[in-house]
Amino acid sequence: MLTDLDHWFTAEILPHEGVLVGYLTRVWPNASEVPDLRQDIYVRVYESARHNRPTAPKAFLFATARNLMTDRVRHSRVVPIDSTADVDGLNVLVDHVSPERQLNARQELQRLAAALDALSDKCRNVVWLRRVEGLSQRETAARLGLDEGAVESQLGRGVRALAQAVFGVSERFQPARGKAVSEHESKQH
Repeated sequence: MLTDLDHWFTAEILPHEGVLVGYLTRVWPNASEVPDLRQDIYVRVYESARHNRPTAPKAFLFATARNLMTDRVRHSRVVPIDSTADVDGLNVLVDHVSPERQLNARQELQRLAAALDALSDKCRNVVWLRRVEGLSQRETAARLGLDEGAVESQLGRGVRALAQAVFGVSERFQPARGKAVSEHESKQH
């Protein structure tokens, strides 16, 4: 007997199977793993929907797919501890990060965190969803209840503010010309 959740899954998720499989086939390096990926994605979506049904099922399906692929890539890069047990016997040079580089990286991260905190909530959410979670412009707009133009505008503002804070970039990007123009040059025009 089918439950309400089963009906929802059949009506809202399964119709996207062709598009999902096409996407997975394009982006996943091993095509033979696509059926297993699809199944794992379906399991995650179903389990999540058991607790809370997403308002944008297709966007949720593809976000789940991206998250699962990211998890698999991360796990594939993890090296078991026992495989590094005899590093001394390998006779290789180990590239140590200098204390100066560690400090520089820590300070850069602090500047980035402070700049992210200084953004408006809307801008911060857009930057987070687009750049960290990897949602498309359309998915971000749907999740935040904005139009796509607002998402693009907020992302531009946020990225410029973060670049300024971290790298001290004082140039404005002018998409119409496709190049960066310094503030001094833009005031001359």
